[in-house]
Amino acid sequence: MRLLAWIGALAIIVAIALPIYFFGGFYNVAATDQHFNIVTWALDRVRIASINHHATDKPTGSLDDPATVQAGAKAFSERGCVSCHGAPGATWAKFSEALYPSPPDLAEVGQHRTPEQIFWVVKHGLKFTGMPGFAAIDVKDDEIWKIVAFVKKLPSVSEADFKAWTAR
Repeated sequence: MRLLAWIGALAIIVAIALPIYFFGGFYNVAATDQHFNIVTWALDRVRIASINHHATDKPTGSLDDPATVQAGAKAFSERGCVSCHGAPGATWAKFSEALYPSPPDLAEVGQHRTPEQIFWVVKHGLKFTGMPGFAAIDVKDDEIWKIVAFVKKLPSVSEADFKAWTAR
């Protein structure tokens, strides 16, 4: 009986302390301050599970078509993706170094994610990361699929090819 009373008292203390901690401004939300390890772990797991659950759209055409990949490179460049993720021969913008979490290297990520997963992330964005959802600015699915085609081919794209494909 004493144990149950102790657990109940502890639960009440936690129920009072947590809102004071968070809503009282004691939790540091600065992007320069790391999350608690448990928060990082939880956000990673929730993000992965959500993407896996929601990424159901299928490509509308061949992602291996050279014209699609080249159009995707142009859209990748024009939509500002290079600023945060870089590209062959292009450096990331300095501000992207301050994003938390850091934007991933898409040449690596693209190899571990399905086209459907990449499409969903580009279309809808990711909370708590700075990744915008392109659907919010009315980017059409066809253009997003072209970006996906480019991201999937990114490891094999040369600097010269990227420059040629994105020239105005």
